[in-house]
Amino acid sequence: MRIGIDFDNTIICYDKVFAAVARQRGLVPEGWEGLKTDVRDHLRSRAGGELAWRGLQGFVYGKGIGGAEIYPGVRKFLAACREAGASVYIVSHKTQFGHQDPDRVDLREAARGWLRTAGLTDTAGAALAAGNIYFEDTLAAKVARLASLGLDIFIDDLVDVFEQPHFPKATRSILFTQSRPPHPAHCEPFATWADICRGVFAA
Repeated sequence: MRIGIDFDNTIICYDKVFAAVARQRGLVPEGWEGLKTDVRDHLRSRAGGELAWRGLQGFVYGKGIGGAEIYPGVRKFLAACREAGASVYIVSHKTQFGHQDPDRVDLREAARGWLRTAGLTDTAGAALAAGNIYFEDTLAAKVARLASLGLDIFIDDLVDVFEQPHFPKATRSILFTQSRPPHPAHCEPFATWADICRGVFAA
């Protein structure tokens, strides 16, 4: 079995770090709590908010990535992949440098560093090989990459990926989401990684 997984907001969760950095920068009130999407919507509702949001993204995905967390259940899923002998790939749409980032931090290297620190690569028995990580500049290139890998399953939090015209029809589409339907008919929505694990590996 060949399984592909998106990175941002699928393996890695930025909710707490976005809220923390937004508070530090005075972009939200002291004590403010919310998800990444809540921070985005709050900033975009204000004049100049889009620029502030891009600057926040550039920092969090780069220098601030150490404050991000792994989604609960990802480790168990990867352990199940290893036990089943499945090949696992990360295929992500991630630019090399962030918007409004004066430090020009390499976001792809930051992501690879986070994966190593989290123990998901470069460790004995890791289900994810460092050579199986792909970052692409565009959504179309991401879909082309996952198609070239001949994946049996692809897991992503964005419906847009599965709606791309060249998304391979033979690849099972698993949508990692807590939003309510409707979802595209060919997507299987799962709210947690425990659900995904059961959906993929249930006998």
